[in-house]
Amino acid sequence: MGSLSPIHWLLVIVVLLLVFGPTRLAGAGKGLGEGIRAFKKGLSDDEDKPAEEAKKPEAEPKALEKAPEKPAGSA
Repeated sequence: MGSLSPIHWLLVIVVLLLVFGPTRLAGAGKGLGEGIRAFKKGLSDDEDKPAEEAKKPEAEPKALEKAPEKPAGSA
């Protein structure tokens, strides 16, 4: 049992086209490509994230300001 020859691949493609049709196969290929791109982007974002966090200075919490008090006689 060796690898598939070009004739075998052609037969597999023809059978897939007959079973699923060209539009469904094109949609599946498009979805697969988008999924791979999103996966690669997610991996590269995860690798860049620790470096970006190290560069950012720590944000200091903002002090809560008191609202100005109204005089007791005014409504």
